[in-house]
Amino acid sequence: MLIRILKGTGIALLSLGVLIAGVYGYMYYQVQSRINEKYVVQAPVLNIRYDSAQLAYGERLAIVKGCRDCHGDDMGGKVFVDDPGLGLLIGKNLTKGKGGLPKDYSTEDWVLALKHGIRRDGKTLLFMPSYEFTHLSEEDMSAIIAYAQSLKPVDRELPDHNLKPLSYVLASLDKLPLIVAEKIDHSTELIKQVKSEVSVDFGKYLSTSCTGCHRPNMKGGDPIAPGFPVVPDVTTSGNVGKWTEDQFITVLRTGKTPEGKEIDPKNMPWPMTAAYTDTELKALYAYLKSI
Repeated sequence: MLIRILKGTGIALLSLGVLIAGVYGYMYYQVQSRINEKYVVQAPVLNIRYDSAQLAYGERLAIVKGCRDCHGDDMGGKVFVDDPGLGLLIGKNLTKGKGGLPKDYSTEDWVLALKHGIRRDGKTLLFMPSYEFTHLSEEDMSAIIAYAQSLKPVDRELPDHNLKPLSYVLASLDKLPLIVAEKIDHSTELIKQVKSEVSVDFGKYLSTSCTGCHRPNMKGGDPIAPGFPVVPDVTTSGNVGKWTEDQFITVLRTGKTPEGKEIDPKNMPWPMTAAYTDTELKALYAYLKSI
């Protein structure tokens, strides 16, 4: 009897193992197919200026858009996730030093990456939040590209992404923003310029940098990845509904809430939002209060 029970248990466990392996195999194949898909797009032509004002503006945008959070303060790249479950995720070296971008990396290549989330070979970038940059105005995208092209070469060779099984599972379930190009409407055109003013429209434009975590509706939700906290609601039904404009600005400048909580910059990158101007923070507050 015992032998029969053990035999039945063994068969059940074997069957379960085969099922799990089959499901994972399907998920792996599906995600790899999506990663290897090639996109055919026409990158818009931008007129890039390299004067000091443009470069300074581009540098500030690189801060407020979070470029340094993943690529390092010198933009020479860094490991931004090293997790036994997710794997190794790399912010690439964006300079033209050793281990960085190829010497012939052009303005068109930059536009493909920022506007369309794809590499020069047409395949998707991984984890790069181009779905936030795709909505930039021509003026802002040009400034970021000018700054990036002016970076001093940094010699830093980094490994490639090394995805572990959990990353494939989460990407297959659309719980991890791995395949960037899928999240972008490649038919939209860049707007020329956005007026910097305290308005709901300007605040909405700025809020695209927040959508990666807080979602397009700003209501937050599940953690963006295992190990991260639940993403808070930043509309009037969340803390923004309770905070004054001055309190909101203080939070985004210092990471300290009116309730006395200190926000971990690893979860909410307030050092990034601290670089916003008063006009930008007031506009963002106006937009969030309108939701």
